[in-house]
This record gives sequence, structure tokens and C-alpha cells, in this order.
Amino acid sequence: MVRALPAAQSREAKIARPAHWVVLFASAVLEAVWAIAMHDSEGFTRLVPTLVFAVACPLSMIGLGYAMRGLPISVAYAIWTGLGAALTVVASMLLGSESVSPLKLLFIAGIIGCVIGLKFAKDPAKPAA
Repeated sequence: MVRALPAAQSREAKIARPAHWVVLFASAVLEAVWAIAMHDSEGFTRLVPTLVFAVACPLSMIGLGYAMRGLPISVAYAIWTGLGAALTVVASMLLGSESVSPLKLLFIAGIIGCVIGLKFAKDPAKPAA
């Protein structure tokens, strides 16, 4: 009987390259694009926003998948969702569909601060086996 190795032993350590980060940030931008397009499509009844959604959503997911080849899922997904959400709110404010308030701006800054923190956080040293 063949036994599978635990996930930690069966995979090589991921090496994050600059391309993984660039694609991750581009995918977060695309997340904001598809979220706004979905809203503007009015339940997918308007053609242009529906088409924008149909293109941006899979591209965003493909980019996230590529980024996860070099980044841990915990970092990649948190950055993708956090930055995507922050960008969606900021874009909505700039487009006038979301009201601006000091608290919203503070919390958006907090999300962006956490994204920056995850980018620079290092894994703790692992004991030699």
C-alpha cells in the first residue's frame, strides 16, 4: 500500500519571486474591477459591465492561482481579498457610489497596513530536522 506523505513533507518550499507579487497585486486590482462591474451590471442585465465582469473575474482568479505557486495561501489570499476590498471601496468612493468618512478611510488604511505587513513578514526559523 502506498501512503501519501503529509503535505508539509511532500511539497518543496515555495520561493516567492517578484513576478508572484506583481501578479498578485494585479489580481487584487482585477478583483476590484469585477466587483464594481458586477454591481454596475444590475444583476447581469447590462451588457458592458457584464462583459467586464466575465473577463476580469477569471483573470483575477488565474492570477491568484499563479501567485500561490510562489506564496503561501495564507499570505496570497489575505492580500488578494484585503487589497481587493480596499481598492473596491476607494474606487466606489471616487466614483461617488460610496460615501467618504474618516472612519472608512482609517479602516482602509488599516487594511493596506496589514497587506504591507504580510508582504514583509518572515516565517519563523524552522528547526533542523
